[in-house]
Amino acid sequence: MKKIVQIARLELSLLFYSPIAWLLIMILFLQMSFDLIPAIDEIQHIQQYIPAFSFLTDKFFTISIKVGNLPYGIFFGILSSLYLYTPLVTMGMISRETSSGTIKLLYSSPVKLSQIVYGKFLAMLVYNLVIIALMGLFLIVGILFIENFDYPHPLVALLVTFLLLSTYAAIGIFMSSLTTYQVVAAICTFALLAFMNYIGNFGQSLDFVRDLTYSLSMPSRAERMVAGLLNSRDVIYYLVVAGIFLGFTIVKLQLGRVSKPFLYHAGRYLLVLIIGLSVAYLSSRQPAIVYYDATYTKVNTIVPATQEILKAMGEEPLEVTAYVNGLHGSYSFAAPAGRIPATARWEPYLRFKSNINLKWVYYYDYRDPQFYILNQGKSLKTLFSERAKAFEMDTAGFLNPQEIRKQVDLRGENDRLVFQLKYKGKTTFLRTFDDATFWPGEPEVAAAMKRLIVTPPKVVFATDGYQRSMDKLGDRDYKMLANNKFGRSSMINIGFDIDSVSLENSEIPSDIATLVIGDPRVQFSPAAKAKLQKYIADGGNLLMAGEPGKQSIVNPLLDSLGVKMLEGTLVQSSTDFSYGLVTPTFAAAAVTMAADLEKAYKEKAKIAMPGAAALSDQHIEAFQVQPLLMTNEKIAWIKNGQFVLDSAALMFDAKSGDQKGAFPTALMLTRKLKNKEQRIIVAGDADFFSNKELTRSNIEVLNGTFGISFFSWFAHQEFPVNMSRSESRDNKLLLTKTGVGTLEILYYGLIPGTILLFGMVLLIRRKRK
Repeated sequence: MKKIVQIARLELSLLFYSPIAWLLIMILFLQMSFDLIPAIDEIQHIQQYIPAFSFLTDKFFTISIKVGNLPYGIFFGILSSLYLYTPLVTMGMISRETSSGTIKLLYSSPVKLSQIVYGKFLAMLVYNLVIIALMGLFLIVGILFIENFDYPHPLVALLVTFLLLSTYAAIGIFMSSLTTYQVVAAICTFALLAFMNYIGNFGQSLDFVRDLTYSLSMPSRAERMVAGLLNSRDVIYYLVVAGIFLGFTIVKLQLGRVSKPFLYHAGRYLLVLIIGLSVAYLSSRQPAIVYYDATYTKVNTIVPATQEILKAMGEEPLEVTAYVNGLHGSYSFAAPAGRIPATARWEPYLRFKSNINLKWVYYYDYRDPQFYILNQGKSLKTLFSERAKAFEMDTAGFLNPQEIRKQVDLRGENDRLVFQLKYKGKTTFLRTFDDATFWPGEPEVAAAMKRLIVTPPKVVFATDGYQRSMDKLGDRDYKMLANNKFGRSSMINIGFDIDSVSLENSEIPSDIATLVIGDPRVQFSPAAKAKLQKYIADGGNLLMAGEPGKQSIVNPLLDSLGVKMLEGTLVQSSTDFSYGLVTPTFAAAAVTMAADLEKAYKEKAKIAMPGAAALSDQHIEAFQVQPLLMTNEKIAWIKNGQFVLDSAALMFDAKSGDQKGAFPTALMLTRKLKNKEQRIIVAGDADFFSNKELTRSNIEVLNGTFGISFFSWFAHQEFPVNMSRSESRDNKLLLTKTGVGTLEILYYGLIPGTILLFGMVLLIRRKRK
């Protein structure tokens, strides 16, 4: 070890007496400064108008996505150019010895060749540590000026940067051993590192080539860890690559002393390569990988609720099959060229359940009649061939319509990319969505997995009395909330089963989470009403939503509940909206129903109800009745009789029967019955969770959140899966405009100038000696 340290000290003296080393350090520091300081200036300016700007540690140091005018995080941004700084430093490590002839002295000295290589590599490690120390100066900004700075995260980024630099150094040392010319060594190192930086983009459409090029792509592994998730697989990968090239260097120097056949030379290199790849392969097996999430909020780790679902699955494997239609636009997201990032989305789950088996099935099919109308005279096979040619698709392995229909029933999935999850013989679909993200997120994945281990709660919509439909996209219907397969937040995608029933023709199922009566427009028949009353008497959950003007239809259905829709219509004075739009706020019972509504309750969040009736508790002892939504008595009142909304402003008229006061527009009813709690909600408006109100954008309301909350209450919070995690703390930049100016002086001038001056002093002293 002593000889290795002596060689390292000698090599370091040569490094730091070189102007190149100091110049590269200064350029790297300035490059990072030009990314960080403008980002700080931008945040400081924005923060004057938006006090809370979350995840500042990530935004300044590690973020991999540009946000507005902000650049990438400085540690993420520097990864793609780190390879530019290594070749000029390592180019003379071995080639200098070879060209000057001192290599012969080293051969004859009592120093092992391995010690020479390790000594030179140790010198590069120290040089890299100097670079890391200078990068650490940027962390001082975070420590001093970011409230609750999330320091473990950027520390991991520094570690990853050090690993990448050290791996580049090992490659540079090997390239230096191949030639006597330092410039040639530098050029070859540049070429090889550039190749390993960009090779991950090549051959992505071919399975074997894709996996090979991905394994050779070095920065992509660093990018994942810079995001805050340190893992043993990628750390060992960098150590293995460095070890392989150091081994190659030792073999090269050893073979330079002896004359052996080509096969002997090749065998030595192959042995080093096989040992290195074996270690890398074994360490990449999922059960062997160790993870550390350095972020405070654990954003790189699935939430505890999802972890519990995977734990409950035990040792039984989970099979996930992606069905990818070559004739649909969603094919581009899961084409073979995009397989690696698509597969990587499952790693957070594989971390906690290593026997999730991913499969990709490619097929071509189309069920939309409009598609055939637009392409009359052409067979489906011909259309697929034309598309494959246009998009350069490899059609080998694609299943035809007959083959895919024998394998899985994809009717109702609109021919788009969909996953099928299979566990212990049970299956469920996990869908992709028509939004910017496209892929299912953790809420949808967790819900799909949980559906396989529990009985999904079923919400049934009654169809009698011309009620609103769960299957239509009309303004007044409920498809967006309940049954939109291609909407991320629709109930069918967050764990619920959705069905319908005719009370006239069928019995109400007894094992459902709730029955929905949505705006009946005609009187129920005696038979249908009797079934409903029996369902209530037996303890069934119920959502009853009526409309003003329909009191005579709705109130007979509410008799046994002790609740009544009052006559008249609620109106609300407004300078911007129709008087018919009432915006009640949450009552305290809403928090009892759903704890995640506490913030909305405290902030007096609104629900939009266009045309609502007030409700009244008749105070019977059967149920405990609590208001969920209350109107504002200062601006809203009950308007009696007929009125026209688009005429002059409405006025309160006590003589006509108008009533002032704060009125409930939604009530929560509960009672203990048959060893369980019966849950009922009565609403004086049937529009508030309709398709139109869920897309309202001209006023800030929480209709969608409220809708999901009360259906979750009916399901005893079984679904949706709880996605709550710690909120970010690093939300405030403690810096003024003057402070930003001071940082510019320090990081643009003073610190780079000090580096330059220190290097010049060392070089001048060396020249004098």
